[in-house]
Amino acid sequence: NGKAAPLHLCQRPHAHGCSSVYTLVAQQTHKAAAMAQVMVQSSAALAPTRVSLQKPASRTVAVAPRVCNGKAARQMMVWSPVGNKFFETFSYLPPLSENEIAKQVDYIVNNGFIPSLEFAEAEQAYAGTEITRLSQPGYYDNRYWTMWKLPMFGCSDPSQVLNEITQCTKAFPNAYIRLVAFDNVRQVQCAGFLVHRPAGVKDFLPTDKRSV
Repeated sequence: NGKAAPLHLCQRPHAHGCSSVYTLVAQQTHKAAAMAQVMVQSSAALAPTRVSLQKPASRTVAVAPRVCNGKAARQMMVWSPVGNKFFETFSYLPPLSENEIAKQVDYIVNNGFIPSLEFAEAEQAYAGTEITRLSQPGYYDNRYWTMWKLPMFGCSDPSQVLNEITQCTKAFPNAYIRLVAFDNVRQVQCAGFLVHRPAGVKDFLPTDKRSV
């Protein structure tokens, strides 16, 4: 009639082979029961974990300190932009004494650098914004100071440099005078600092008045 015959398992072993089928079914049933037991145990083990995730233990949260610089602000100082112009790095220090200048000259000469003096009147010593806008290749107005004589090639006596500084100061007392040094190996200027400031200029302030 086209219907599949129902599966019939033998209840006891006999000669036509039902023994092997019964054994297979028994093994599968045992494995299923063992797996179910494992799942029950796993669920029991995971239950506390789920509870702990849902209800985390209370903890103390550190509160970040409030940022406040009110006291520090009262101790800060502001750099004054009025009458506070500078040149090279040394110009931020108090004016160098003759002894301090002599030590710098010793350093320049002992290292084999070539010293040279430059000077400029106070109104020409700074490159203003109008000069910066006009700056272009070949335009050197107010970008270089006037050189005093020639660079002192081969100078090995620091006193010669100090003597030239004295002569330049006497000839141009109202000019800024700076000493520069060149490295003829690397072809660069390696030092530069003021050795004289005009007496009457007011474009720089003493170190104790540069900030307010």
